Amino acid sequence: MGTRPNIGAASERVQRTCALSDSVERVRFVKGARAEALARMGIRRVRDLLLHVPRRYDDFSHPTTVAMADVGSEATLKVTVDKVLLKRPRPRMQVVEVYAFDETGVIEASFFRQPWLADKVHPGDVVALSGKVTFAYGFKQMRGPYLEVLDAKAAREGRYARVLPHYPLTEGVSDGMMRRYVSTALGDLGDVADWVPAPLVARRRLMGEGRALREVHFPPTPAAAEDARRRLAYDELLALQLALLSRRTIELADVVPTAHVTDGPHVEALRAALPFSLTDEQEAACREILADMASPHVMNRLLLGDVGTGKTAVAAVALAAVADTGTQAAVMAPTSVLARQYAEKVGPLLTRAYVRWALVTGATPSDERALTSSALARGELTVVFGTTAVLGDDMDFSALSLVVIDEQHRFGVDQRAALRRKGAGADLLAMTATPIPRTLALSLYGDVEVSRIRHRPRAGAGVETHVLAPENLDLAWGGIREALDAGYQAYVVCPLVDDADDGADLDDVPDSVKSGAAKPHSATRTLEEVGRLLPDVRCALLTGRMGAADKDSVMDDFRAGRVRVLVCTTVIEVGVDVPNATAMLVRDADRFGLATLHQLRGRVGRGDAAGTVWLECAARKDSPARQRLAALERTTDGFELAELDLKLRREGEVLGYRQSGSVPLVVADLDADKDLVQWAHDDARAITAGDPGLARPEHITCALEVRDRFGAYFDELERA
Repeated sequence: MGTRPNIGAASERVQRTCALSDSVERVRFVKGARAEALARMGIRRVRDLLLHVPRRYDDFSHPTTVAMADVGSEATLKVTVDKVLLKRPRPRMQVVEVYAFDETGVIEASFFRQPWLADKVHPGDVVALSGKVTFAYGFKQMRGPYLEVLDAKAAREGRYARVLPHYPLTEGVSDGMMRRYVSTALGDLGDVADWVPAPLVARRRLMGEGRALREVHFPPTPAAAEDARRRLAYDELLALQLALLSRRTIELADVVPTAHVTDGPHVEALRAALPFSLTDEQEAACREILADMASPHVMNRLLLGDVGTGKTAVAAVALAAVADTGTQAAVMAPTSVLARQYAEKVGPLLTRAYVRWALVTGATPSDERALTSSALARGELTVVFGTTAVLGDDMDFSALSLVVIDEQHRFGVDQRAALRRKGAGADLLAMTATPIPRTLALSLYGDVEVSRIRHRPRAGAGVETHVLAPENLDLAWGGIREALDAGYQAYVVCPLVDDADDGADLDDVPDSVKSGAAKPHSATRTLEEVGRLLPDVRCALLTGRMGAADKDSVMDDFRAGRVRVLVCTTVIEVGVDVPNATAMLVRDADRFGLATLHQLRGRVGRGDAAGTVWLECAARKDSPARQRLAALERTTDGFELAELDLKLRREGEVLGYRQSGSVPLVVADLDADKDLVQWAHDDARAITAGDPGLARPEHITCALEVRDRFGAYFDELERA
């Protein structure tokens, strides 16, 4: 990655295209400290520079006059500077006042704490001003407007930049410097060959790539800038889709898949063992999964289902099909608590279907683990439930043909690949209760078929959600006391484990939707608080830092009702099922993503009694933080919340989870570019259907582009 392909003798245009992979120091003016400053923004290659698109534009294409600029409105003016004054109205306060005029009047622009402007702007300069117009002391004024000094001759002739770009910046890089770097790079290397097949560009009515690179930075109109951005966003999405599909082709090269038996006696017995009938959505998911398993191709399917939609029952049917085939399956969960819960829920069903199974976690005694390993190697066990413990070198399968990974985003690429390597050609069923918007599913899982279960087989008693301020926290504690007095149990969820934590592992919630509280609450400190407030109630602590045996012990006590209040972190977010728990308080709720909060509240109201969740937030009622949390009061639809979360946070973090192995998107916006996501998905499928290795002459440029953008995908696979 980052090196030019060997293309031999080629046209200048192709050579320029390949030069996009060169170091950004190839660009004139970018050397030493300047290159280091760009590197801090992730700009290391020429391509990175040209894809560092502006965050906004100032439109000078339709300037108005001073006389016609409406007070109270935004306006853009082209005026001549009359005088520049540097004033110091009080110590440590500096104000630059620029008086300027056109043929219709005079305007004064004030700039605070920018004394250097007094040296930059001079009488006689033609400048562009853009900002809000006010009126005071007999003058129209602007406070802190955007100012650009124009070349006088160019301004008279109308040859100045009409739409001016503004970039995301860092210390040591100004807007002017960035424009200079980009302009130089475009002048030397911007005339690139289009890597997308011409029929696709024409069918999608997209701008050419070379033109898009120019006009996203220096557009003739704002509309042209958006057209250019959409072309570059499509490029990014198409390359990612091709990378995902090509990676899958490489991953499955030379493997012999298992064509499972899906209508045998174990499947029949498992269905009979279920204490309920599957819903229509569950049956549809079963049909899709079993059809994939029976096919002569390796299954790669994602089962999406909101909290309580019954994904476990669907997975159990797939496990029974493995038994009918005479092979083996592994079910990997992110926590020992969830792995044990799988064993407790699905294990008895498998036993009644005459399927042998075992559980392996970090807390499994060494002698028991050795017996399980030996039975697996001899083929005497069909299903093993576990955590990453099943990845151990001592866990040898005799014929692994199905891998089921729950909450698969919690595992890194290496962990998922390591489990599949224990059975070459094994089918993969990934499951998640995290609602994922369609566009995000297509972009992150473009190589995966998706099954969805939207409705719960058993609605439960439901959950009420209330957002409250810290000063009203007595309402939550009172509600928890009422639940405890009625014989129920409660959770208290905190962002941090202890007070020494810095919160670096919390969800990537934008600062604009945080309350700004000094320090989030920790579980250890809150446990002491709960002990004072509820001195007659047995409480316990559960965090991800505890050993597997300790976590299992605490959860056993909570399920049995010996522990009445569980003070915890988000370790209980997925899979934990204690129907007697009906109350939950989430401290500093604004520090979590909406999907995380939705998952957390899914832990209560799972039985016959309704659940109540209180979300503590220190922000004002009209603040973005409170407005975001108010969505949880309005709806219990996880997919609706996921779409809102995507709007707020884009795709850098997958709904609150750090996605190990994911590729961040630089230009595309999955919320705004839904149509482009679908186009890229469909087009990549069409390209790879007839040429999975991108080896045809018309697809060579696609292969080079994919490797250049996402070469880490392939490098990682080769290392594995």
